This record gives sequence, structure tokens and C-alpha cells, in this order.
Amino acid sequence: MRGSGEPPFPVARPAGTGGEAWEDARPGPAADTPMGSERTEIRKRQMATTPETPGAAQAQLSTGNRGSNACCFCWCCCCSCSCLTVRNQEEERARRTSHELQAEGIPNCEESPAPTLEEVNAWAQSFDKLMLTPAGRNAFREFLRTEFSEENMLFWMACEELKQESNKSIIEEKARLIYEDYISILSPKEVSLDSRVREVINRNMLEPSQHTFDDAQLQIYTLMHRDSYPRFMNSAIYKDLLQSLSEKSIEA
Repeated sequence: MRGSGEPPFPVARPAGTGGEAWEDARPGPAADTPMGSERTEIRKRQMATTPETPGAAQAQLSTGNRGSNACCFCWCCCCSCSCLTVRNQEEERARRTSHELQAEGIPNCEESPAPTLEEVNAWAQSFDKLMLTPAGRNAFREFLRTEFSEENMLFWMACEELKQESNKSIIEEKARLIYEDYISILSPKEVSLDSRVREVINRNMLEPSQHTFDDAQLQIYTLMHRDSYPRFMNSAIYKDLLQSLSEKSIEA
């Protein structure tokens, strides 16, 4: 039979070594007994001999906050979600680099004076008149850019420049660049040509000349005339330009 001073349940004492502190399961404050005072003194000595370092305190603080502030994608992040910040910065840098590379690969528009009302009206008469002036080509090229087919105009202009060359080495270099930029199937600016024209170009590239791409240039010119030109005449780009020049003419 248990004495009146003993608890009605067994005392739970964890296994330990040396002077390791332990708590019993006895209800009531342990400090009221001599044994409780002794344990308190042992605990104080242990804390004095093994002070907690700032790094350990920070680690414990981080661990304690992890449950409520952890990133939803990983357990290595704090409440600032630094991994997502780095990931977003890398994606933004990649998009910006891609955009800059595309901009560098697109030649500037031709220099030309502002078109007159008579010129803009003439563009509606025929595709040839539109392509005859730098202002017309610039306006049409701006429209092609909205349809993601600007490479057709760039190819046509490159062929026109090639025809103006007379130096053999320059002709060979320009022909190579035109082939790589607009004919090669690996190029992002490849123009749409049929197999017959491609075979002609491949033969002509054995001895490049000013007329290496004549057949291809004609095919692209015809494509722009039949496919893109009618839509350009009905586009906001053309109509806004025509309206702006008409209003200026009335004011003058």
C-alpha cells in the first residue's frame, strides 16, 4: 500500500546520464520540495556553462516560424519567399534578353520625308506605287509587323540592295547573309518559298551574283501583293494616316 505522501500514479523519469535534469509527473510546483530546488540549481548551472549562440537562436526562430510563414513550394524559404523572387528575376531577364536580340536583328526603317496626301492616295491605286516610295514601304512594313510577316519586306529589300552591288566579294558575302537569314530552314525569319525556287537558289549559290535570288524575290513580291496588300488598305494604319493627312490639308 502506498503512503499518504506518495502520488496515486507512478513517477515518469526519462533515462539520462550524469547530472541531467528530469521532471517528475507529480502535480504541484516542484520548487516547493528540496529535490525541486536541487534540480533548479542544476538547470541554472547547465545553462550558464552552455550559452546559446546567436546562430542557434536564429535557427530556432526560423524553425519555429516555418510552419506559418514557409513558402508554399519549398521548405527552405522564409516568409519573404526568396526562391520565387530569384525565379521571377531569371524569367524576366530571359524575356528581356530575347526581346533585345530580336530588336537588334531588325534593321531600321528607311529614311524618307513624311508622305503627302497625294502619295498616300496613290498607294490605293496599285501595289507597285506603294512599293515605289520609301514612305510607302515603311508604312507597309509597319503593317506587316503587326501580322508577324515583316521578314517578307526585309527579304525583298535585301535583294534590292544586292542588285546594287558590283564588287564580287561583297556580293558573295551579302548573298551568304541573305541565304542564312531568309532562305535557311533554321532561320527564324525564313520566308515561304516553294521547292522549285529553293532548288534554283541552291544552284545559284555555287556562284553568287546580283541575281541569285531574283526568282525568290518575285515570288515574295507576288505573295505580299495578293495576300497582305488588300488587308493593308483596310487596316487602321493606312486609314489613320489618310485621315490625318486629309485633316491637315483641310486646315491648310
